[in-house]
Amino acid sequence: MKLLNFNIIKLLAYLITGILLSFFYTFPTQYILLISVFLLIVLFFLDQFYKTKKTVWFGVVSFTLMILIGILTVNFHNPRNYKTHYTKYLNLDSLSTDIISFKVSEKLKPSAFHDKYIGKIITINNKSVTGKFLINIAKDSTKTKLQVGDMFITSETLNSIPQPKNPYQFDYKSYLERQYIYHQIYCDHTSLFKTKNQSISIFYFAATIRETINEKLKQFNFEKDELAIINALLLGERKEIDATIYQNYINAGVVHILAVSGLHVGIVLLILNFILKPVEYLKHGKLIKTIVILLLLWSFAIIAGLSASVTRAVTMFSILAIAINWKRPTNIYNTLAISMFILLLIKPLYIFDVGFQLSYVAVFAIVWIQPLLYNLWKPRLKLVDFFWNIFTVTTAAQIGVLPISLYYFHQFPGLFFISNLVIIPFLGIILSLGFIVIILAACNMLPQFIADFYGVIISFLNDFIDWVAQQEQFLIKDISFKLLLLFPIYLLLIAVIRFCKTVNYPRLVFVLISILILQVSLIFIKYDSSSEEIVIFNKSRHTVIGKEFNKQLTIYHNLDSLKVVEDNSIKNYKVARFIKSINEDSIKDFYVIKNKTLFVIDSLSAYNVKTVKPDYILLRNSPKVNLKRLIDSLNPKLIIADASNFKSYVARWKTTCKKEKLPFHSTYEKGAYIFK
Repeated sequence: MKLLNFNIIKLLAYLITGILLSFFYTFPTQYILLISVFLLIVLFFLDQFYKTKKTVWFGVVSFTLMILIGILTVNFHNPRNYKTHYTKYLNLDSLSTDIISFKVSEKLKPSAFHDKYIGKIITINNKSVTGKFLINIAKDSTKTKLQVGDMFITSETLNSIPQPKNPYQFDYKSYLERQYIYHQIYCDHTSLFKTKNQSISIFYFAATIRETINEKLKQFNFEKDELAIINALLLGERKEIDATIYQNYINAGVVHILAVSGLHVGIVLLILNFILKPVEYLKHGKLIKTIVILLLLWSFAIIAGLSASVTRAVTMFSILAIAINWKRPTNIYNTLAISMFILLLIKPLYIFDVGFQLSYVAVFAIVWIQPLLYNLWKPRLKLVDFFWNIFTVTTAAQIGVLPISLYYFHQFPGLFFISNLVIIPFLGIILSLGFIVIILAACNMLPQFIADFYGVIISFLNDFIDWVAQQEQFLIKDISFKLLLLFPIYLLLIAVIRFCKTVNYPRLVFVLISILILQVSLIFIKYDSSSEEIVIFNKSRHTVIGKEFNKQLTIYHNLDSLKVVEDNSIKNYKVARFIKSINEDSIKDFYVIKNKTLFVIDSLSAYNVKTVKPDYILLRNSPKVNLKRLIDSLNPKLIIADASNFKSYVARWKTTCKKEKLPFHSTYEKGAYIFK
């Protein structure tokens, strides 16, 4: 089967190209729209004059038009392109405050000190606006948490979301921007004034249903961890899962079961098909059955919060359900492409969502690779065949998602096949029984012994996952992997699978070319990561300086030695730069790189003006120096202040450097400083 023979897949490829172009480059909407209309007219005439035979120009115009549609899709969905967006009305005068009214649209997983929500701004200074922002509210056990649909007024300042402060750190700012969230507030309950109005929406009803189900379930004495897993498995709510338990699921390679996604929706579709089978015998039974299935699937998606994972899964299985119940010939590649096409038109930046990428790649890998693995051995016993089938499915999915997983998470769960072999056969039973428990609890008809039995099952699930996660010798962590490796490895994977399916000379050449491209990428990465550099990390109340040379990293610090290896900033740097080993040392007065000198000054430093001529100066531990006199004496090119200094000192130094017209870098504000 030649995949690119399917037109929808070609159109999808060009739509994605347009989305990527529009995300990284700015295109004026009006001109793109005019060109698109012109190409649409050209396409119409080509279709009319060449009905029996499509020319190459028909394809060129079609695919160019699809690229432009991808660009327009991003532009139309970008709220900053509209005059009503709140950023057009923010008061930039620091002496004035904005009065903001907003409604709570979504609850997020809380941090250690804050409850987090997404709010939709309704007005700024009584002017109607649109847009989303992040709300961080200090935790207070005496106050009731905010609910979806609640409306508030506040005068808190909207602050920009900061950039990551250390190299290769997770970029939370970019992550939120891809969800069209550009600002945040930090506040406590006293600075929020609740209005009498409450916004009623589909998300409000979904949140209310989830809250009601939770309150009903709490009456049956489920343990906190059991209730959290029930919420994740059946309602898509992962916010209350203990961090240790969640990490166990990651380490065991089964975290995917905690997100309501394709696996869950597929099981739900099978259950609904089985239950509604008798409806087919009615007049127009197939139509009624299909409509009921679609309504129930989307009701499930809404109750689960319409998260990215459940939305894409329900979209894909809705198309599949229509095809199955109407006996239409289905092709899974077309089904995948159509669902992805629809989702990207609705939310184009899904293309950057990790879950979106993993789910589609996993399904594609199962469809394409699993038959090849399954045919390696055909067991005669049905029970063995059943588990062999599960093993090949999970292995195919793992092969498909492995490069993406390594790129984002830098670890590989070696026992993933054991976890999946044990859990997946029983997941359908767990979900089915879970739905029965929820329905009976909601109707006040749930017997306590059924609740207890289900609690035991969930507890056993958690214990088993915990046991697998404890086998740390099978969990490979901190795997260095760059974007430059991602595409060559997928190219090689595709080439190898194609060659295994049909052995011939052209496909062998494709494999060899893929290997050559991968080798070139590895050589480039090796050359890039072999450069020498010094990093002054941003570490609160401490000084941490890293010097890298020839894939060896020396950390000069005043941290607790036990914390150095586990420090996330250092760990991220080590993984991203392909560092082989880390050494530790005390902080020095001087560092030299490429004939440039860095001089470190703290409260105990003494120096001789005649002998010290540094290019850069690092101020640490709040030294009491006359900075103007220091600048006049040493004449440096740059002053750096790390996060070990008092902020008041840093502000004073910044003012002095501004007067002296000397560059100043504070890691508090700008993050780590890197010398290359």
